[in-house]
Amino acid sequence: MSQRYSIIGNYISPYVRKVLVCLELKGLAYEIDPITPFIGNDDFSRISPLRRIPVLIDGELVLNDSSVICQYLEDRHPRPSLYPADIGQRAKARWLEEYADTYLADGLIWRLFYQLAIRKHVFKEPTDEAIVQRAREVDVPAALDYLETQLPAEGFIFGELSIADISIACYFRTASFVRHAVDAERWPRTAAFVQRMLALPPFQTLARLEESILRLPLAQQRAALAAAGAPLTRETMGTLAPRHGFPRG
Repeated sequence: MSQRYSIIGNYISPYVRKVLVCLELKGLAYEIDPITPFIGNDDFSRISPLRRIPVLIDGELVLNDSSVICQYLEDRHPRPSLYPADIGQRAKARWLEEYADTYLADGLIWRLFYQLAIRKHVFKEPTDEAIVQRAREVDVPAALDYLETQLPAEGFIFGELSIADISIACYFRTASFVRHAVDAERWPRTAAFVQRMLALPPFQTLARLEESILRLPLAQQRAALAAAGAPLTRETMGTLAPRHGFPRG
């Protein structure tokens, strides 16, 4: 297929990862400008007014928000389907995707990963230990308690791989970068589910690129991704000076 999409967004982002996994599963070619939302220039602000990633560009069409983008890809390329055929299951899959993008992300990403990684290494600001402690003791356990009631002992949530499975797994992958792991004794279904999902080929393919930039300053990441074989855009909307925005995508 000659269709080639442009994606703006960093491989480390769970929101970007969700879109890239969908592209991988559907066999769709893409090029990527792997910036974080914190270093986007004025052109980035123009096409992403909330300064969020990912952004998908398809010719003249520009789409924001990972859920919108994944639904667009499903509509344009319905095979293989990543949304259940049953209308009730499809609605439930969208709910679990929303739960992952909001409540699960709030604990794992914005209270753990952001505090321990982004705030410390990008903005050179001190970690708010109270936020981290609450996430570890209250917010994340509450999310895991719910997921434990929703996830299967084996396989995927609706029998076939869907956007719900993909969305949930993406957040645990990013959280692992700050050494968060699911306690398999307390949440055995969730721990096993995450392990199964992250072992899938699309996640493994992306993991190689993610790991090439994990410990590098932002200024060095693009070159490292090029060396690792990432399909980079010729130009970038990135800058070297980070600035706060509205990074949830």
